[in-house]
Amino acid sequence: MPLTAPQTRLSQAAAMRYGRGMTKTTPPGERIAKILARAGVASRREAERMIEAGRVTVNGKTIDSPALNVTPKDRITVDGKPVAEPEPPRLWLYHKPAGLVTTTRDEKGRATIFDDLPEDMPRVMSVGRLDLNSEGLLLLTNDGAIKRRLELPSTGWLRKYRVRIKGKPKDEDFAPLRQGLVIDGEKFQPMTVTLDRQQGANAWLTIGLREGKNREIRRAMEDIGFVVNRLIRVSYGPFQLGNLKPGEVEEIRRRVVRDQLGLDAEGKPAAPAKRPARPQRKRPPVGRKPRN
Repeated sequence: MPLTAPQTRLSQAAAMRYGRGMTKTTPPGERIAKILARAGVASRREAERMIEAGRVTVNGKTIDSPALNVTPKDRITVDGKPVAEPEPPRLWLYHKPAGLVTTTRDEKGRATIFDDLPEDMPRVMSVGRLDLNSEGLLLLTNDGAIKRRLELPSTGWLRKYRVRIKGKPKDEDFAPLRQGLVIDGEKFQPMTVTLDRQQGANAWLTIGLREGKNREIRRAMEDIGFVVNRLIRVSYGPFQLGNLKPGEVEEIRRRVVRDQLGLDAEGKPAAPAKRPARPQRKRPPVGRKPRN
């Protein structure tokens, strides 16, 4: 059971005595990793790693476990900087140009998407990634919980891509992709593939998939003998690239975000609507025949 921030001040022995007398009532507040995610610091998983690395303090004391509940009264810092109050969940469409890395920092010193964003943008995280040479729609959010929710395979949102490959393929060449591949022991789910048109030595395809594995389309094409020389993501679930130009950012209206993600007015997952109770038929008492 997570402790609250004041409880972390107890000694180990005192904490053990405290634990024996505790009830099963959940401590007030929310898990600290969730608060950091909502504040746009990092995803919940990344926030947990930051905590374990000793980069987070609560009320002036360094913590090393995410099993902690905090309230608005607690003072939280990350790398010595105060964590701001969580903002309402926000989501942006971003047209990623080719040649940018989808990370906050690159060990090779390459330019990242975050170097390309407008200066007035708040701290944001990318929903999934597009590799260096890929372009098109990338979703950005200030909320780590939304990031994780949109990346989960269980979300199952269809991502569509316009793909250019070298060669003159026939429609039947893509049967393995539609059935699902296994490459180096890794299973790829079936893709939807449409052969759109031949343009000289290249062919244009539209590909849809519901997973986001590393270089999935490029690896799948290489496995059946084709090379991708251009890849553009045009949609992610209900969100479309549309006429957004490379490098441009457009915020999605908060009402649309709430509706599409099933959030309540405070930006939290809305409780599922209860099904109305089914009317019960009156049955005659056991042993008695119904009257005609």
